[in-house]
Amino acid sequence: MKEYQTITEVSGPLVFAEVDEPVGYDEIVEIETPDGRTLRGQVLESSEGLVSIQVFEGTGGIDRNASVRFLGETMKMPVTEDLLGRVLDGSGNPIDGGPEIVPEDRIDIVGEAINPYSREYPEEFIQTGVSAIDGMNTLVRGQKLPIFSGSGLPHNELALQIARQATVPEEEEGNDEEGSEFAVIFGAMGITQEEANEFMQDFERTGALERSVVFMNLADDPAVERTVTPRLALTTAEYLAFEKDYHVLVILTDITNYCEALREIGAAREEVPGRRGYPGYMYTDLAQLYERAGRIDGREGSVTQIPILSMPGDDDTHPIPDLTGYITEGQIVMDRSLNSQGFEPPINVSPSLSRLMDDGIGEGLTRGDHGDVADQLFAAYAEGKDLRDLVNIVGREALSERDNKYLDFADRFESEFVDQGFDTNRTIEETLEIGWDLLSMLPEEELNRIGEDLIAEHYREEEVEAVQAD
Repeated sequence: MKEYQTITEVSGPLVFAEVDEPVGYDEIVEIETPDGRTLRGQVLESSEGLVSIQVFEGTGGIDRNASVRFLGETMKMPVTEDLLGRVLDGSGNPIDGGPEIVPEDRIDIVGEAINPYSREYPEEFIQTGVSAIDGMNTLVRGQKLPIFSGSGLPHNELALQIARQATVPEEEEGNDEEGSEFAVIFGAMGITQEEANEFMQDFERTGALERSVVFMNLADDPAVERTVTPRLALTTAEYLAFEKDYHVLVILTDITNYCEALREIGAAREEVPGRRGYPGYMYTDLAQLYERAGRIDGREGSVTQIPILSMPGDDDTHPIPDLTGYITEGQIVMDRSLNSQGFEPPINVSPSLSRLMDDGIGEGLTRGDHGDVADQLFAAYAEGKDLRDLVNIVGREALSERDNKYLDFADRFESEFVDQGFDTNRTIEETLEIGWDLLSMLPEEELNRIGEDLIAEHYREEEVEAVQAD
């Protein structure tokens, strides 16, 4: 262990110190302040004779008289199956009043990249209980599917709904049923104390905490800690998935706060900024997080990610959603106009996308008509929304009977399919039944994306008669 009293500068969350021996990148550091406190940090940059250290607990109280000790190892997460049901802070320390963690292993939080040859293609359905996701933008085990939200939109409520409702449907006959246990890793970055209280009350009220591990980094915690929190969460997820055969869903909120922490550190290091002041390496940094989702050939478990980010100014061309969209396999988009109308959750299915949906929508009812129904719902809803613009110009009376049916369809789609409330948990079968009810509002000849045999089996003549009566 090397110890120095050679601090030359303190800048924001960074401490600069002179050294006379090589120091490793990401090496853990302990800084002892003159008042006896011990702070933890990590080597951010190491050059000949000088290192920069990011301090997790903040740099308050650190001066030139502080001692710096380099521990010779990188940061590790103590992992055990007993972490399920625990609440930890953003640095991985228990804050729930429970016992200290007795780890089975300690794993480097940077993780190891999954060998592309060993990656198993994601193609197994995860049921979130939210129709706009399950029916139209299906989540698949091993996928990374972000939620694009905005300031003031209820993305926290949606995150909680998914955390308590998400399940892995029963294994198909002939498959090994081992490894079907499901766990949720919830990583919160830069949230307020009020939001933290709401999260914990919901987890405890619904019993979701029993199968979850919660990491909490609050808004008044050091920004540097936010760069560690998602890595601790993902390390825990990888351990449960690939060592204990769990199917793990990782929910990270809010990625925007994480990126703001990167920008703050970059400014303290006096780096040349990229787009809108964010570091030029932000794409690489986000990819290191997102690409830790997946399945490994020969392992039962899986890691699925739902990162949540609030788009500054609702701008989807902002660097954070823009770069996230390049890396991930689609996005779920929350809509401000739907939210103002009181729809819960306010998911706009039109710009939303799950690129792996076709591979993960199951067998039988959940494949036999799932893809066809989703395609037809997308098409009908898009036509109904286009006609709304026309109504503003010519009035509804100028439209044909067919056009009026599409207008009614769009209204009912939003009020019955999308608007289900944050406490309603729908199975995929219930979601598809609602989809068929809505499609049966339209004339049979309009269902040009669905096979005739499926129409004959599921088309509801009584729904057509009810619409005509109205």
